[in-house]
Amino acid sequence: MLQALKSLRWAQPLRALSTSTAGTQPIVSPKTPAPEPDKLYSKLEIELRGIDPAVLKSYTWFATTAADHLGIEKGKCWSPRKAHHERMTLLKSVHIYKKHRVQYEVRTHFRYMNFHKLTGSTLDTFLEYIERNLPEGVALQASKTELQQIPEHLRQPPEQV
Repeated sequence: MLQALKSLRWAQPLRALSTSTAGTQPIVSPKTPAPEPDKLYSKLEIELRGIDPAVLKSYTWFATTAADHLGIEKGKCWSPRKAHHERMTLLKSVHIYKKHRVQYEVRTHFRYMNFHKLTGSTLDTFLEYIERNLPEGVALQASKTELQQIPEHLRQPPEQV
């Protein structure tokens, strides 16, 4: 009984890989090519923009905690002291009363985070996770710096001129 179970266990994967007809040998699918090596990134710079500095600070804490759990090396996290002010002045009345105006103001706060020495798969996982948990009213912009090998023609020392 045990021998029959062992033979069934080994026979099933062959049937799944083969497209056999009656009386012919099973055709095994070709080997998959070797996966490409993972890309390396020296730095990930994240810029956050929002109107509430407390939300930005909380989200920065969330992102750095997530980086700790993934084993990502944290860099500098900082924000400028002053927010960017954008003011718009409009007339209350369309035709007359030029003295009567209204001013509207939008303050945009910024927060910057740097992360160092990432692989491509870790970077993709980290970015997807923090983008999915982005709070309302916050914009995220990420800049990656990829490491590449020196081209072959630059590795050789130049010939005598």
